Amino acid sequence: MCGIAGLFSPRRAPERAELDAMIGTLGHRGPDGRGTWVEGPIGLAHARLAIIDPEGGAQPMGSADGRVQLVFNGEIFNYIELREELRQAGHRFATDSDTEVLLHAYQAWGDAFLSRLNGQFALGLWDGPRQRLLLARDGVGIRPLFWTRVGPRLAFASEAKALFALPEVPRGLDPAGLAASFGWWAPLAPHSAFEGIHCLPPGHCLVVDAQGETLTRWWDWDFPLTDPFAPVDEDALADELHALLVDAVRLQLRADVPVGAYLSGGLDSSILTTIIRRHTDTPLRSFSLTFDDAEFDESEHQQAMVRHLNTQHSSIGCGRHHIAAEFARTVWHAETPLVRTAPTPMLRLADSVRAAGYKVVLTGEGADEVFGGYDLFKEAKIRRFVAQLPDSPRRARVVERLYPWLARSPGGSNAMSQRFFTDSTVPGDDASFAHQTRLSTTRRAWAFFTPEQQQALARHDPAAQLRARLPDHFHQWLPMARDQYVEAHTLMSGYLLAAQGDRMAMAASIEGRYPFLDPRVIAFASRLPPRLKMRGLCEKLLLRKAFAHELPLQIGRRTKQPYRSPDSASFFEAGKPLPWVAELLSEASVRDAGLFDAPAVARLSAKCAAGRAIGFADNMAFVGVLSTMLLHGQFVRPATPVLEPV
Repeated sequence: MCGIAGLFSPRRAPERAELDAMIGTLGHRGPDGRGTWVEGPIGLAHARLAIIDPEGGAQPMGSADGRVQLVFNGEIFNYIELREELRQAGHRFATDSDTEVLLHAYQAWGDAFLSRLNGQFALGLWDGPRQRLLLARDGVGIRPLFWTRVGPRLAFASEAKALFALPEVPRGLDPAGLAASFGWWAPLAPHSAFEGIHCLPPGHCLVVDAQGETLTRWWDWDFPLTDPFAPVDEDALADELHALLVDAVRLQLRADVPVGAYLSGGLDSSILTTIIRRHTDTPLRSFSLTFDDAEFDESEHQQAMVRHLNTQHSSIGCGRHHIAAEFARTVWHAETPLVRTAPTPMLRLADSVRAAGYKVVLTGEGADEVFGGYDLFKEAKIRRFVAQLPDSPRRARVVERLYPWLARSPGGSNAMSQRFFTDSTVPGDDASFAHQTRLSTTRRAWAFFTPEQQQALARHDPAAQLRARLPDHFHQWLPMARDQYVEAHTLMSGYLLAAQGDRMAMAASIEGRYPFLDPRVIAFASRLPPRLKMRGLCEKLLLRKAFAHELPLQIGRRTKQPYRSPDSASFFEAGKPLPWVAELLSEASVRDAGLFDAPAVARLSAKCAAGRAIGFADNMAFVGVLSTMLLHGQFVRPATPVLEPV
């Protein structure tokens, strides 16, 4: 893991001082080394977190003949196999790093080398003889890459703050990014939170040369058009999945430093830690997050797995006061509005991993998108069932089985479930059908923007932004496949892997790895009929079956409990906002920023202070307003990038 930056300046050669300023903002991503390279119109910079070949993997790295130069953030897990294939073809290597493998792979296969990679990466590659810059990002969007143009100059970096190190880069919040953040919980690439700052979409590459700029999608999720009721050998598929996940974990344990694992107590992290313990030689070191509030705490299940695996384990607690104390730092690293506080405890967990001397952790993120584990997949299934059989007496019984973890469940009363599962503003084949609850609930926060800002947001409808990005054959897929595709391209890539994933881990100089997002696992799961992902309302059916014999019953049969943390209540004490919150949301501050309606924000704050913000909508609105005000103060208002909040 690293931070990368670069500057393509055809009319004026980049200055080393510019690159130093850019990479200097990314020290948290790479505390183990720093390097720059400038030649002609191109300059590259790198801040290194040394994990593979600590002695020989320094960057920027050039090919033996100096014709190709590379900066690279991430890991290529199959680099050993690729290196052997290239050696067989006559290539000679001077290091044991995966970075050098990328250089040889490009020279051997051109841009097609991207499809040979099993990894998580963002890279900038300069082909000197062709005067050509290639920017590329991994298929699912684990590692970030941003770019902007100022006149003829193009700058790119792992984080937007590095681009703001260039004085000529303008600063402002992007209405399209804001609209998506207050809908999908994150901007939809190529938009970011900042006007003029583009996010390279997952699975895309951008080529910049004499012909201009060419954006190409080199990988995407795909679902075969198969008969969902065709007979399958369920036991054989479970065995195949077991072997595939064991190999995915084996690959992602490759490192020249110790590797740990997050253990949440849910099915996915329990499977990963079980694989490490039972099927590899890597010592199992696990880390957990606990909460003072019982509503969010999963320590009972974590401890069950600790006993089951006899792992060396540590946990760190998180209370509301921790969230309040670290929220400004969270926003600074996330570089986007947040409608939930959940990234902050993850930052605290990453800090504890780093303090224990670890640089790498495996995490179970991605399993719910790949195998259909979220409640929204169940909700969509029920809505479609209700639409087909509106008078069925089974409807109420089905609804009651949802949300056992939630006190105020939509299935808690017939009237509530009637509204929740029958009221829909879009048809069942619309791309956003399964996500209407998230969109409508989050979008209520638009009411707190000024009328002018609301008009700007309305020009960038979040659902319309999504529809513009769908593949041509999207509507030929089965309903669950469509729902999975949307989830992977909205919440997962934009929020879970970014604001809650990469950014919080790298804030502590920790690399997160995601075996469930191995491209082979995704391809396998995409071929499965929906009934092997969800049977009735039992989610991730085949995944459970594949590891049932290795997990405690308490874990193997456990219903999905979404990771959550205290939201608006974290920022109030004794019926009053914390001093910094009161100052940031004061009438003068809100009016000065020009984003939100000051009286409306005051009413929302008073409601939260009185403990009456009990629903998701009010909580998300408050956290969204607070984080956006922080973002504006940290990046838009200052003349130079602010230091990391302490």
